Amino acid sequence: MSTLKKIFAGKLLDIKAIKLQPEQPFTWASGWKSPFYCDNRKTLSYPSLRNFVKLELSRLVAEEYPEAEAIAGVATGAIAQGALVAEELSLPFAYVRPKPKDHGLTNLIEGELAAGAKVVVIEDLISTGGSSLKAVEALRQHGCEVIGMVASYTYGFPVAEEAFREAGVHLTTLTDYEAVVETALATGYIRPEHVETLAAWRKDPAHWNQ
Repeated sequence: MSTLKKIFAGKLLDIKAIKLQPEQPFTWASGWKSPFYCDNRKTLSYPSLRNFVKLELSRLVAEEYPEAEAIAGVATGAIAQGALVAEELSLPFAYVRPKPKDHGLTNLIEGELAAGAKVVVIEDLISTGGSSLKAVEALRQHGCEVIGMVASYTYGFPVAEEAFREAGVHLTTLTDYEAVVETALATGYIRPEHVETLAAWRKDPAHWNQ
C-alpha cells in the first residue's frame, strides 16, 4: 500500500469525511445499502487539504497522462476538483452532466472540448463506476479521446473494476477502501467489530442486510 494512500486516508478521517452507520445504512444512487460512506467532497471546505488534493490529483495526471490536452470533471462531485486540476496544469476544462440540461442549450457537456482532444476525467469517488463511465461515454460520443481517469477515492468493487476494464479506461486514485479501513482501525476511528461488519458488506454489497 502506497504512502500517499495512507496519508490521504488519514486526512479524510481527520475531517470526519468517513461515516460509519451500520444501524442506519446509507442508500447509494445505485440503490445499494451501505454502512459506510466516504464524503471526500468535504475536502473542499478545508483550504490546506483542498490544496493537497489539487496538487496530488494534478501530479497523478502529469505522471500518468503527460499527453493530456484537457480535463473533464464529472458533475456534480468532481466539478470543483476538476477545475482546480485544470487550473494547476493550465489545461482547458469542461464538465459532464448526468443528463442533458432540460432548458437553454440542452448541453450534456458544459465547456469547450476540441474534437479529438486527449482528455483525462476527474472524479471524486468510484463506487459501482456507472456514473463515471457514463461520463466517459458522453465524452467519446463528443469526439474526445479519453486517455484515463483520476479519482480521489475508490471502493474497489470487482463490479467497478470489471466495468472499467470493459470500457478500456485506466483508473488511478489517491486512496481506496483498504487504506481507509486500515488507517481507521489503527487510529481507533473504528473498532474491530466494525471491520467484521464492513467485510460482510463488501463481500456482497448489492445484497447486504445489516
